[in-house]
Amino acid sequence: MTLAAILLAVSSALVFYIIAGYPIILALLSRRPARPVAKRLDFQPSVSVLVAVYNGEQFIRAKLESLLGQKYPREKVEILIVSDGSTDGTESIVESFAGRGVRLLRVPRGGKAEALNKALPYVSGEILLFTDVRQTLDPMAMAHLAANFADPRVGVATGLDRMMNPDKVGEQADIEIYWRYEFWARHCHSRIDSTLVTTGSLYAMRRSLAEPIRPDTISDDAYIPLRVLFRGYRVIYDPAAVAFDYPTAEGAEFRRRMRTLMGLWQLHARLPQLFTRANRMRFHFFSHKSARLVLPWAILAVWVATLALPSSPFRSFLLLDEAALVVLAAVDRLVPKGFVLKRLSSPAKTFLTMNAAAILAIGVFFVRSDTGWRPTQVNVRQ
Repeated sequence: MTLAAILLAVSSALVFYIIAGYPIILALLSRRPARPVAKRLDFQPSVSVLVAVYNGEQFIRAKLESLLGQKYPREKVEILIVSDGSTDGTESIVESFAGRGVRLLRVPRGGKAEALNKALPYVSGEILLFTDVRQTLDPMAMAHLAANFADPRVGVATGLDRMMNPDKVGEQADIEIYWRYEFWARHCHSRIDSTLVTTGSLYAMRRSLAEPIRPDTISDDAYIPLRVLFRGYRVIYDPAAVAFDYPTAEGAEFRRRMRTLMGLWQLHARLPQLFTRANRMRFHFFSHKSARLVLPWAILAVWVATLALPSSPFRSFLLLDEAALVVLAAVDRLVPKGFVLKRLSSPAKTFLTMNAAAILAIGVFFVRSDTGWRPTQVNVRQ
């Protein structure tokens, strides 16, 4: 067997494992009885809500109404909005809610992680609830998250981010399918022991476990819960706690995906516990998270190996298939949404675009990571 054939076999097997093999294994493992969570809706600890925001005037009013409308004892809730050097009308809108108990903390522009660090001394709740400015919350979201902390083994609880009115075909539809898989995986991981990351727009943790994080941390919603996991606590996914989000604008998902994967590279570099027994979920982390960084390189290896194969009908067949994927992705912008080809071209474009983002994400080691804290462009439909 030639070196090209060996490379093709190994890289193809790796691609198959990441895309199909591990999901099959996860589905089988999740059939085992779930580790129970002693969740009690009558358990109502004090909650401090933290919202770090930069220029969020478009969403902040609806966000605050959503938080104030939570079905949770009002006397047990404090809301702190941290303005990370906002230059629009965000701060004046927040100040108009002062009479309803909402507090504003102004901090110099320094990024989300630094804004959260500076907020910690100003809150006193037993539970910290982190949420973003853009998403509104289901009225029972806070109650469901807090209820999980009746179980002393739970250190972090997170919920579901549901997209409002996504397109049925196109990039938004493709991303919706991806997120359905992601939340299914979180559900499975939580049943086994702990989910690997939280939903950045909606997660809560014990105040006693909160510690400052490095100011240039990209993915607080992964870094914070993983540190809690390493301390022996569980990180629970509770789909009953729901945040409602807007679909991203066309093309905006690439940047968000790249930022997420930059954060994933950063986690590997900064958390050596990922590779030790402290990470009880390391098999799942490597198969579900680390694999995303490996996938685009494995795909490139498949293409290189195919080109290096001796001329044969099999090589021609592989080249034709690989070229078809690239051509479909390239022509997607020209295909009307109502045309049947869109159901093939759009997933092809999204698949290649997201893997290109994974390759470019390695740039986190060469550029300042704090440049990633910018509002995501979304489609707001009235």
